[in-house]
Amino acid sequence: MADDRAWDRRSLLRGAAVVAGAAAAAPLLGGTGTAQADGGDADALFKAGKFEQAGRAYEEILKKDPTNLHAARQRGYVGLLGNKFPDAEKFLTMALKLAPDDKETNQLLGDCYMRQDKFALSVPRWRAGGEEGYAKWFAAVRGTPYEIHGDIGRVEWKQLDPEPLVEASVNGGAPKLFTFYTGAPNLSLSASAAKQAGLNPVYKEKTDFEGISIWVYYGVLDSFKLGGLELRNVPVGWSSTESGGDVGTDDNGLIGTWVFYHLLTTFDYAGQSLILRRPTPAAARKVRADAAQRGTRPLPVWLSRDHDVSSIGSIAGSGPRVMGVNFGGRSGEAAAGMPGEVAKQLGVRTDYDRPIETFAHSHPATTYPCYPKEIRLGAAVAKEVYCETKPGGQVNVPWPYGPGIDMTGHFAHCFFKPYNITLDFTHMNLYIARGKAT
Repeated sequence: MADDRAWDRRSLLRGAAVVAGAAAAAPLLGGTGTAQADGGDADALFKAGKFEQAGRAYEEILKKDPTNLHAARQRGYVGLLGNKFPDAEKFLTMALKLAPDDKETNQLLGDCYMRQDKFALSVPRWRAGGEEGYAKWFAAVRGTPYEIHGDIGRVEWKQLDPEPLVEASVNGGAPKLFTFYTGAPNLSLSASAAKQAGLNPVYKEKTDFEGISIWVYYGVLDSFKLGGLELRNVPVGWSSTESGGDVGTDDNGLIGTWVFYHLLTTFDYAGQSLILRRPTPAAARKVRADAAQRGTRPLPVWLSRDHDVSSIGSIAGSGPRVMGVNFGGRSGEAAAGMPGEVAKQLGVRTDYDRPIETFAHSHPATTYPCYPKEIRLGAAVAKEVYCETKPGGQVNVPWPYGPGIDMTGHFAHCFFKPYNITLDFTHMNLYIARGKAT
């Protein structure tokens, strides 16, 4: 499904479809195993989403062969998926010493530093990884990136469909309408909003989007305010047509995962609001206590490719699998999406008489309605609900275009409407509960 790296590096583009953002997931018929010298079984565990076991298997390989680049890099990647930064740094640095020019290692280590706001350390890694745009962008950030002012911000949604809209202030200006989507990385603005904010690009590049040529720009925003919470020194992108006009006019920008992973974020679908908290230990304890009081158990969270969020769920009796979880975005009426092979193997009823012609990752795509008997994320369940499937969609998309983990599918905007969901990126937990957030 995710077959265009350029899309994911440019969240400011519009038109993400149902198949956009299908993240890490496990195979339908996967087995376990023990480490082998060639890393075969360790790789199988990793692809199956059995990350802790895979991590131990890669370590066993490294005990026998400390020069194994693949095992060192993959062990570091396992740490990065769970925001276990000491582990990630240790093994990715080991891999870097083995192969200083390896692009994958450099990009993973760049992401590791970036998530910790160690931008100066990330710059040479992005450059060595072939991401000159990222290198120049992050080198331009002065002061503390994503500096938080305030403790909590509650932002009411102005619209639920076809995509949620909230108001936010840019550089102290009047509130503007923004959408949000965790299938996208950075905060982005429309060209007109960027001009009004007085932004100057530190890097620009030309690309194609849905058949048209556009310019993509990168800069740094002084202030971004959501309710009672303000972020300063925020990396931001924007795009324009060749004539300088906006690419899409539905809103003034998009809030991506990078903003949300700096906060303790609740997507209160049932209450139609965003609740954004400073991620203090006290705030995290309150979230855990509130969840326990409601009988809500935490689900694990993983973060891949610098922004793709995933957790544990199931489709049509697949059993627990790593599933993409996409909050916000313009994903239509489908509650979930899956590759055609997954729908076929799980016996999901699919209506091939009614193709849906859309775009995914800036390319034309055709999906089909499908109706699994049940989809589940923790205690959240939907039965025989409308979903979509894409025949020919890849089950496993390797680096650099995907996470390298077998994909069962992803949950989309429509699935979450009866619930509120909190993401804790410090402890890597997801809490989902029916009804409005307290």
